[in-house]
Amino acid sequence: MRKVKKAGHTGFCFGVKRAVKIVEEAAKERGGVETLGAVVHNDQVTGRLAGLGVTTAKTLDDVKGKTVVTSSHGVTPEVKAALAARGCEVISTTCPNVRRAQSAAGKLAEEGFFVIVYGSADHPEVKGILGWAGGNGLATTDEAAVAALDPMPKKLGVLAQTTQVPGHFGAFAKTVIDHALRKNSEIRIIDTICHDLRDRQLNVLELAKQADLMLVVGGRHSANTARLAELCAKEAETRLIETADEIDPRWLAGKAFVGVASGASTAEETVDEVIRALEKMD
Repeated sequence: MRKVKKAGHTGFCFGVKRAVKIVEEAAKERGGVETLGAVVHNDQVTGRLAGLGVTTAKTLDDVKGKTVVTSSHGVTPEVKAALAARGCEVISTTCPNVRRAQSAAGKLAEEGFFVIVYGSADHPEVKGILGWAGGNGLATTDEAAVAALDPMPKKLGVLAQTTQVPGHFGAFAKTVIDHALRKNSEIRIIDTICHDLRDRQLNVLELAKQADLMLVVGGRHSANTARLAELCAKEAETRLIETADEIDPRWLAGKAFVGVASGASTAEETVDEVIRALEKMD
């Protein structure tokens, strides 16, 4: 009989749970609400919110109403100012951990530091963090991009996208020190990685070490889900799926132990549907 085990940390993280609750309450009070970008990167969650009258504006130019909800990934000061200039009421769902990273970037910039954000340059959260640094910074996961800075800033601040893997960030930070540490230089490294996700990553990694197959449930545009899948793939065969409908029975051939994990923006009921589907395929 095949063993199916769910990771100890699944479903919404604190920040996503908080964001979804804010949007749900706003939609119920107002009979619908408009968000600037997806509140979270999960199509199933976005679809459920649409049923409550939540619509999504992809860009500022697409905003039609006077009440706008900003996403859990945060926005730049320029976006906030643009919304205010339009006379919009802004309901923020920015994750407190993201806000802490934004604040850290702002303080570093105020003190004259060039801010390096370890993260994906095209991700909304990273764009927002850099925005709070006043544009005086760089987003990258490539050490070569730091080594190429010319001249090398004498004051460097290093922090991370909140969903990054701690070990990867640590290695990156050490390399930055090697490149940038010289006479009279100053380097500050700030841990801005979410501890909830850190625990989730460790828990999932332990499960992957036992499993023959790992199913990671989450949005394909979700950064934290992608990182969980990358971690799992180092220990076991891994598939990233959004729903139970995507499970291919052929994946289960010869697999005695299947582990199931989820990204932080995946609803618990979606994970449970995957569990039930696997049990029926036994």
